[in-house]
Amino acid sequence: MAMLEVRDLRVVFQRRGAEPFSAVDGVSFDVDPGQTVGLVGESGCGKSVTSLAIMGLLPARGNRVTGSVKFEGTDLLTLSNREMRDRRGRDLGMVFQDPLSSLNPVIPIGLQVTEVLERHRDMPRKRAMVEAAELLDKVGIPDPRRRLSEYPHQLSGGMRQRALIAIALACRPRLLIADEPTTALDVTIQAQILALLKELVRDTGTALIMITHDLGVVAGLCDEVNVLYAGRVVEKADRHTLFAEPRHPYTHGLLASIPRLDAPRGEKLVPIKGSVADNIPWDHGCAFAPRCPNALPVCREVTPALDPADRRALRCHNPVLPGTPAAQEVPA
Repeated sequence: MAMLEVRDLRVVFQRRGAEPFSAVDGVSFDVDPGQTVGLVGESGCGKSVTSLAIMGLLPARGNRVTGSVKFEGTDLLTLSNREMRDRRGRDLGMVFQDPLSSLNPVIPIGLQVTEVLERHRDMPRKRAMVEAAELLDKVGIPDPRRRLSEYPHQLSGGMRQRALIAIALACRPRLLIADEPTTALDVTIQAQILALLKELVRDTGTALIMITHDLGVVAGLCDEVNVLYAGRVVEKADRHTLFAEPRHPYTHGLLASIPRLDAPRGEKLVPIKGSVADNIPWDHGCAFAPRCPNALPVCREVTPALDPADRRALRCHNPVLPGTPAAQEVPA
């Protein structure tokens, strides 16, 4: 049995006087112990909302969450707020996208780390401070004892992100969700944080959900990739299969728009035309049809099903032919 089983997860936002909006529309995937699963797509495709629904962090009002999210056999969507608070931090950890807004600006870093240790591991404050310093050192923050008394604004962006990772790892969670953990970081710090996450999964068997729009991150970290568009999974495959032979036009377009070092000098990038807002409802056809170069009349009339075939699942009436250029090499 998978550690996490997400089945037909749907999140609908409702506001008085406005039509309901489906941010997540029937997403399903599994995560095994020690596995890294990627959720990939442009901003607005439902990645972060999916993670917030799993963690039970969506607002109490204005939304409706259905489906099931089973963690080690327990459906997290059926738990009370008190029960979820016991799970978060202890069994489930999350690294948020923006560390400056995720950390409390008026509380020292040390207290923000020890709060988790005291709450979930019943650790006395003195011992928790020692553990906090060890955690900061583990994630690569220099002079960790001094950093314990500093505030978030006194740390660099990379250090703040590492502090968030330290908080998420404090109770050694069995499942970690990383929501764009390398956004706004320079390339060097990005590589260090990705190496840290990879080491965590390898050494502790923690399951990791990596949420990102950066396909370079996916290529170097993820075992399985779920490509989302307009709240639905449009293609699912292991990373080698996906990068070597993308079949959905959206996945193909994402890969084709990445600059390559081996491309001829002066070669232009090929962006995906339009924007995420240029779509049609899934119950009327394929949401990607208005932007799709492979669109057929049936794409605007019939909703494509997610069909599994040969190590992948694909939601498309007219997929890209095998061998069409756009593939990227993936690390072994």
